[in-house]
Amino acid sequence: MSEATTPKEQEQPVQPALESPVAGETRPASRGSALAAVALLVGAIGVGVGGWSAWQLRALQGDAQQQASQLEQARSQAAALSQRTESLNGRFEQLPTVQELEERRRLVAQLQGDQQLLNQRLETVLGASRQDWRLAEAEHLLRLASLRLSALQDTSSATALVQAADEILRDQDDPAAFAAREQLAKSLEALRSTDNPDRTGLFLQLGALREQASQLSSLNPKFVADGGVLGEMAAESEPGTWWGHSLQTLSQYFRLDFNADQNVRPLLAGQSLTQVRLALSLALEQAQWAALHGETQVYRQALQQAGEVLDANFNRDNPDSRALRTRVAELVDKPIEVEVPELSESLNAVQAYIEHKQSARERLKDAPSDGAGNDQEERP
Repeated sequence: MSEATTPKEQEQPVQPALESPVAGETRPASRGSALAAVALLVGAIGVGVGGWSAWQLRALQGDAQQQASQLEQARSQAAALSQRTESLNGRFEQLPTVQELEERRRLVAQLQGDQQLLNQRLETVLGASRQDWRLAEAEHLLRLASLRLSALQDTSSATALVQAADEILRDQDDPAAFAAREQLAKSLEALRSTDNPDRTGLFLQLGALREQASQLSSLNPKFVADGGVLGEMAAESEPGTWWGHSLQTLSQYFRLDFNADQNVRPLLAGQSLTQVRLALSLALEQAQWAALHGETQVYRQALQQAGEVLDANFNRDNPDSRALRTRVAELVDKPIEVEVPELSESLNAVQAYIEHKQSARERLKDAPSDGAGNDQEERP
């Protein structure tokens, strides 16, 4: 600016100079906001990168810890494997050598051979003794069957015992037992053809009769109020007469019977009835004993005695005593004794077979010793 300028000239250029700064101030403000946004974006990116880095770091740390635990587990397993390997090595060292194994195999084979030989000898000895036991059992069964027949006449039990003895001889599978089995077959047929009375059933029936006898009681006598002869005369007289009326009245108070053939028994009571029951029970009990033992004479005598007691002390109009008397009469003729066959021939045949078996076995035992003696005599 020169000194010759006027104040107006000096003022004119001043206004543009004052206005230019206002227009120039808006540009730096827009630039600053852009820089701030860029800076904020950069900061956000930095924060994201830092968070992602921290997350990656934590993930790496977790993987490292897991790998460390797996490594520790692998080390423990390796240690266990090493211990097991050491124990296996120790066991391998304790195992025998090939030569020792071969020696042991040879000893085992020798032991097995000796054991087989011993088993064969033991089976031979036990087989012979078992046969002897079975034959002795057959003989005992026959003796028992003979005893059952002679003592109790029990053909059913004797048949079962003889059949069991025959099965023992059949198991021997020996042709020499043919004669003994033939005799046993004859005995079986004889036993099967023999009548077998039902003694057990008869014993039980007599027991039931004893119970009925203990409950018997005498029957009170009863008379029919028909007037007897007086009633008949009143019926024959003319009706309405004083004579017929008188006879009818008398028949109600008196009884006349000229044809009385019924034997009226005295009324039993108290001690007399007890004694009669006891006598009847003893007779039936004796009949039971005779039925079991096959004593026909004693059996019939006991039942006849029971019938006599009933006839002498009880009226036949009594239904209980009449039924008991009828039943006793039916049982008198029951057969209780049979002729049983003899088993002595079967027993002798079995005993002969057993003796033959024992003698044959003794000859087999003596044969090797005799052969050895002959060889010694021929050698010189």
